[in-house]
Amino acid sequence: MSVNFGQPIAYCPYCATSIESREIAGRQRPFCGSCETAFFEDPKLAVAVVIEQDGKVALQRRTIDPGSGLWTFPSGYVDRGEPVEEAAVREAWEEVGLRVRLEHLLGVYSSPGETVVLTVFVATPESGRLQSLDENDAVGFFDPEDLPDLAFPNDEAIIETWRTGNVRNVPTPIIDLG
Repeated sequence: MSVNFGQPIAYCPYCATSIESREIAGRQRPFCGSCETAFFEDPKLAVAVVIEQDGKVALQRRTIDPGSGLWTFPSGYVDRGEPVEEAAVREAWEEVGLRVRLEHLLGVYSSPGETVVLTVFVATPESGRLQSLDENDAVGFFDPEDLPDLAFPNDEAIIETWRTGNVRNVPTPIIDLG
């Protein structure tokens, strides 16, 4: 899921002074010289749900950007204070009409410069009916060997991890801690 949340903060939300850039905790960060306040731009957390049934996976064709016209998993943003697991269950219900039981965490996906961290769960349907709702115009269960055009760069990796059961190897990054 690739989303640009816009330009960095330009004015202090407390005193309306123009924001400058200052090195804080080893990185350039927005800083208000008037208030002496540093701003830490946190990533946005999203969830996706790989809903499996009879060896197939539920996908939806998006009607909103990013990815309008392409297929992806039920997914969306986690609300502040909302447990990640509850967000996953909520998104499955809101986007494809299925009440699901989460089986396990499939993975966490992030990349340099990306503002969204995606947490992916595997789930099975418990009730409801797979249906097209507000953010899609088609839904279906698909064989992992016969998928429609996918919306996001991580979608293929997610399908591959789910299909093979091989958790992707996550190398330890080399970080200069000074």
